[in-house]
Amino acid sequence: MSDDEGGGSLYVLTAVLLTPAQFPGFLGDDFPEACALLGVPPNGQGYGLVLGQDEEGARWTVVVDDVSLVAAAIASWDCGMEYDLSPDERTIVVSLAGWPVELSVAAPGIPEPHDPEQGADGTGRVPLAPPSAEAWGPVQRRLGADQIGREWADWRERVAADGGAAAAAHPGLARALEQALEYTRTPPPAGRVRSAFAGEGARTLRVDGPGWSLVARTGDAAFVLLDEEPGEVLTVPRQGDPALPDLLAALERVAVRPA
Repeated sequence: MSDDEGGGSLYVLTAVLLTPAQFPGFLGDDFPEACALLGVPPNGQGYGLVLGQDEEGARWTVVVDDVSLVAAAIASWDCGMEYDLSPDERTIVVSLAGWPVELSVAAPGIPEPHDPEQGADGTGRVPLAPPSAEAWGPVQRRLGADQIGREWADWRERVAADGGAAAAAHPGLARALEQALEYTRTPPPAGRVRSAFAGEGARTLRVDGPGWSLVARTGDAAFVLLDEEPGEVLTVPRQGDPALPDLLAALERVAVRPA
């Protein structure tokens, strides 16, 4: 891939989507917040983030507006197929130094991955870097919610094993559920409520708010993570809260879905 802004070629390693319905949780609680972190406007279609190295091995994240191309590449890679992701230079919105995620792969035949000097991308900002695993805060809370969404079956088994006991009276949990309910009355920023296919007619819901993240499946349980409870996962069992099924159904109606 030729990076017109970066002044050379980019050896593409991976890519991720940044759309109202699908974006990495560590970037923000909603789509506009994620866009602001990268310095791009929150358009309706979203972006693709192409991660790679230049000829000197430096890490670069190239933001492109050809979402369909990036989505096709990701789908092919997920199926174990090769796909030459080479966005047109005209689709490049901005090239940012660094990577926002940790990658275990590198382009062969060039120097080891490293960050270019600060300011090399023309923004004057510190290069993007993966979030710390040693701290706890909004980023780590959202990453934890991402993990639960990916490993739903394992977490659901834990609930079945321990009876799903949760801190039902926890004020933070009550606040999160009340704010989630408010989203069904007053539309939140794009991406605060997202829905994804989960199989067998179910949907996985991801809802974020100030200081909390909720992961649930329609007709099933919900898990809530709080900034104020480092590393803790609070469970809302399907049978433990009679209002939960209605809440999840209402959230599903206002959720953004992948195209």
